[in-house]
Amino acid sequence: MIGMKMSYKQTLDFLYTKLPMFERQGPAGIKKDLTNTLTLCSILNNPETKFKSIHIAGTNGKGSVAHMLASIMQEAGYKTGLYVSPHYKDFGERIRVNGKYISKAYVTKFVTGAQKMIQEVRPSFFEITVAMAFKYFADKKIDIAIIETGLGGRLDSTNIITPILSIITNISFDHQNLLGNTLQEIAFEKAGIIKPHIPILIGEYQQKVFHVFSSKAKENESKIQIASKLGKVMTQATKERYVYKSAQNKYLKLDMPYHGPYQEKNINTVIQSINWINKISEIKVSEIALKNGFRNLDQNVPLIGRFQIINSHPFTIADGAHNKAGLKLLFEKIKKLKIRQVHCVFGTVKDKDYNAVIKLLPKEFIYYFVKADLPRALEDKELTDLAIQQKRKGMACGKVKQGLKQATFAAAKNDVVLVTGSIYVVGEVV
Repeated sequence: MIGMKMSYKQTLDFLYTKLPMFERQGPAGIKKDLTNTLTLCSILNNPETKFKSIHIAGTNGKGSVAHMLASIMQEAGYKTGLYVSPHYKDFGERIRVNGKYISKAYVTKFVTGAQKMIQEVRPSFFEITVAMAFKYFADKKIDIAIIETGLGGRLDSTNIITPILSIITNISFDHQNLLGNTLQEIAFEKAGIIKPHIPILIGEYQQKVFHVFSSKAKENESKIQIASKLGKVMTQATKERYVYKSAQNKYLKLDMPYHGPYQEKNINTVIQSINWINKISEIKVSEIALKNGFRNLDQNVPLIGRFQIINSHPFTIADGAHNKAGLKLLFEKIKKLKIRQVHCVFGTVKDKDYNAVIKLLPKEFIYYFVKADLPRALEDKELTDLAIQQKRKGMACGKVKQGLKQATFAAAKNDVVLVTGSIYVVGEVV
């Protein structure tokens, strides 16, 4: 492979098939160690030290918080990098500067030039992608990067940065086989992003796990704040309108084109992040930039797969909720819409606690069980059998698009089609 010129497609094929990749292989694609990332970045002249950053961990909401912060920083006039994972459709979603995907030419050139390094270090897909992102941001001379962790935090490849602020959105059960079987164990892994003397913002106060964060913050002499105790965001009856209320009773009206079930908490976390950054760093964000960042999110850095409307007739929503906490909130929101019938296209992966997830599925929905196009995906027939055992109404449909086709055909005029259960299922329809 060394010296061989590759096309963009060949480059992605190499990244996806030749390197260990969690999205395809599950836990076998994870390397619980920072050594490889540190080695790669050392060879690349430590690009992660050449820009300011904000680091975000958490079970749910971290992707939304990352996108919102990136949009706001752009509106404030800063050249902004965004690193998120996984991607829904395009590899470029992972690495962006001012909303624009990393160029195909850069990806190909980087991977072609990194062949010797890859053979010597033998990194995972995630490790080489993180190194690529940091090098790209350094080459682009960005002002600030918004960096989302992949899994956990403590041993996540992104955890070699020293940010100006760390954020942990919340803790719930997900990836227990990698992060631990209790909320406290999961919180311990997320708390690994807390660095000496770097402030840490916790999105939601959760009594069961807060002591984990406060103890880690004390150990690192890091100031800690809780966003949910500093303000609250409420949805107004008017579509796309939110109202923020601070602890001092200051009100701020905000418009944003996304209304997922978790966005009120995410917006509040973002506002408190900006308030704190304004106080502790050279980065300054005005109220106008803050408001425009929310309002223009769809133009600046579009959110994919977050309560995304993908069709009007029938009304079809795609949402990447994939764990118990996320799905519970999604189903609660759908029920509040008081729809005659929900046709739910649903799929998941083998390494999730899918028995617990099936118990959350509303019994009044009709299900079209599907298998996403990746090795980790749970067979649609197995999922269907388990669901029927638990008194859910549904059928095995095979591929995702076939399930969507059947749900769309079955839906009456005032029904809703919902596609959910896995980022990979949603990625095939958005």
